[in-house]
Amino acid sequence: MNAKPLLCSLAFVCGLVFVSRLSAQTPRIDFPAASPACTLKQRVGLTDIQVDYSRPGVKGRPIFGGIVPYGQVWRTGANQATRLTFSTPVKLEGHEIPAGTYALFTIPGENEWTIIINKNAKQWGAFQYNQKDDVVRFKVKPVTLTDTRVETFTIELNYVRDESAALTLVWDQTVVPIRLEVEVAGKLVPQIEAAMAAPGKKSDGLYFQAATFYYDHHRDLKQALGWVNAGLADNPRIAFEMLHLKAEILARLGDKENAIAAAKRSTELALKAEGPASSFPKMNQDLISSLQE
Repeated sequence: MNAKPLLCSLAFVCGLVFVSRLSAQTPRIDFPAASPACTLKQRVGLTDIQVDYSRPGVKGRPIFGGIVPYGQVWRTGANQATRLTFSTPVKLEGHEIPAGTYALFTIPGENEWTIIINKNAKQWGAFQYNQKDDVVRFKVKPVTLTDTRVETFTIELNYVRDESAALTLVWDQTVVPIRLEVEVAGKLVPQIEAAMAAPGKKSDGLYFQAATFYYDHHRDLKQALGWVNAGLADNPRIAFEMLHLKAEILARLGDKENAIAAAKRSTELALKAEGPASSFPKMNQDLISSLQE
C-alpha cells in the first residue's frame, strides 16, 4: 500500500477540520447597511398601502444626472427594487392599478420623470427589468427644492384624505409627487344604507359617522340631516359635535338661521362638556361669521 497518498489525504482532512473550527470561532459582525431598508405602511380610505425600499444617502455625491443617470431605468432606491403593495385597486395619476404587489421603477429626467409600475416585484436592482412586465407607465413633473437638501432618499405618503393621497419621492433637491386615488364611496355607501335599513336601534356614533361621510363626500344632505336629528334624539354625549355637524349641513343647504342656532347650541354644550379649551366654540363662531357676511 502506498502510504504517501494516504498521508496527503489525512493532512487535507485535518486542514479542513482546522479551518472549520476557525470559522466557527469567528464572531459574526453585524455591519450597518450602506442603504438601510425601510417599510412604510399607510391606510388611505379603505386601502392598505405598503412601500418596501432601501434608502441611500447623498454622502457628498452628485445624485440625479450623477450616480443616478438621466434617461435610464432606476430601481428607485438601492438594493432590491422598491416594492409597492395595494390591498385594493388604486389609481396613480389616473392610471388604474389592480390590487397586488409591484416593483416601482423610474426614469429620472431633468424636466420630466417616467414612473413605471412593473408586475415583477422581486428583482435585485433594475438589472433584470423587462418592459414587457410593465403594468403602466406615465410621466410626472419633478419639483426642485431651493432652500434645503434631503440627505437620505425618502418615500412619503402625505396629504392623506378618504379617497386620495400624494405618494412622493424625495432625494437631494428633487421632489417627485405622484397622485394616488382610491375608491371609498362606492364601497361604503351600500354598507351605510344597509346598516340604516336594518331593524333595531342605531348608535349615536353610527348616525354621526354616516352623516359626516355624506356631508364630506357631497352625498344626500337631507338624508345626512335626518341621521343627525335621529342621533340627537337621545341627547348623546357627543351632542355638541353632532350639533356642529348639523350647523354645517344646514349652512350648505342654505338654511342660515337654523345653522346659526345649531352652532350656538353646540358651543353651549361644548363648554359644559370640555370647558374653555374646547375647539368647538371657535369652529362654531367661524361658521357663524361666514354666514353673517
